[in-house]
Amino acid sequence: MTYTVAVIGTGADPDDPDTDGFAMAYRHAGAYRRLGSCEITACADVVPENAKNFGERWNLPDGNIYTDTEKMLAAVEPDIVSVCVPPHIHAPVVMTCADSGVMDAIHCEKPMATRWEDCQTMVSACKRAGIQLTFNHQRRFGKPFRKAKSLLENGKIGSLERIELGGKNLFDYGSHLFDLCGYFTDQAMSKWVMAGIEYSEENVQFGAHNENQAIAQWRYTNGVNGLASTGDGGIVDCHMRLLGTDGVIEIGGEVPLRLRTGKSWATIDTDGEDVHGPNETIFDAAKQKLSARIPGVTVENTRPETYIDRAIADTVDALATGREPELSADNALQATELIFGCWESARRCGRVDFPLEIDDNPLESMVESGQVLTADNQ
Repeated sequence: MTYTVAVIGTGADPDDPDTDGFAMAYRHAGAYRRLGSCEITACADVVPENAKNFGERWNLPDGNIYTDTEKMLAAVEPDIVSVCVPPHIHAPVVMTCADSGVMDAIHCEKPMATRWEDCQTMVSACKRAGIQLTFNHQRRFGKPFRKAKSLLENGKIGSLERIELGGKNLFDYGSHLFDLCGYFTDQAMSKWVMAGIEYSEENVQFGAHNENQAIAQWRYTNGVNGLASTGDGGIVDCHMRLLGTDGVIEIGGEVPLRLRTGKSWATIDTDGEDVHGPNETIFDAAKQKLSARIPGVTVENTRPETYIDRAIADTVDALATGREPELSADNALQATELIFGCWESARRCGRVDFPLEIDDNPLESMVESGQVLTADNQ
């Protein structure tokens, strides 16, 4: 069976990515193109030039290049839609797709949305419509994380007691890390969270606020504790650390993956993959060797399999087989609830118990009310 695919939010020049987009639509398209079961048939972007350039890059018919999402959905009726717009408009775009009733699956970029109510509304709407909704937390498919999970399941560090996170922020960057916490705890639910944040300088990425620094502690229903430290000078000096009764697994610190069960660390081979994807230096060397043998070889037909390739391959396979996708909306909700819970704890100056009973974005609310200081409200 061949699935028809449409992309919403193509973005600008993929050769000059920045924190306004990172050209994720092109990465999604490349992942679908690698699959024999998918055909990219249409795109939509509110900027005509962006849509046109994307259509030319992926050889779309001129009539299938749109600036209006609703018109595209009605005319093309794709089986799968990739949503690559900024997070503050994820919800209205996903809801438009769900209301159209023409597709089987929606694969949306992360983070889920900028308001907690919107996150829940998207998931409920897609469930009612019978649409498979997934979010692109692709790092789950990286070998540093897969091998860490295998070490954990094989009892190499005993019983998991605590997970530590270090990163740039809780929302944009932390979305991946909180999702991985769910992966390592077998999707255990969170019981409570306590957090404090600092936001004295405006920090907007992809149209959404992110704190400058944060410190957070939480607990899962299975007894595992969590600790996150974000921003410059954070106390967690790696991406993730899994602490067990008999050892420690560290991901993305001095090396992509290492294990300590005694006094010394042992580096675990991740086949040239780090926390972000395949090592580009290794890829470039391999490409040069191939280019020397086959004149005219291109990056597109020689690039290594990325984590996004694997993520989209899993979502398509889940659709084809009827199984639950690894990047399911329910898993994304668990991760996102922790993020908004951290900000809500900072707003309340106290512990927050789950389930989370708010609708808004606590950080955005604090910025607008002056509860946290930025250049605009000092």
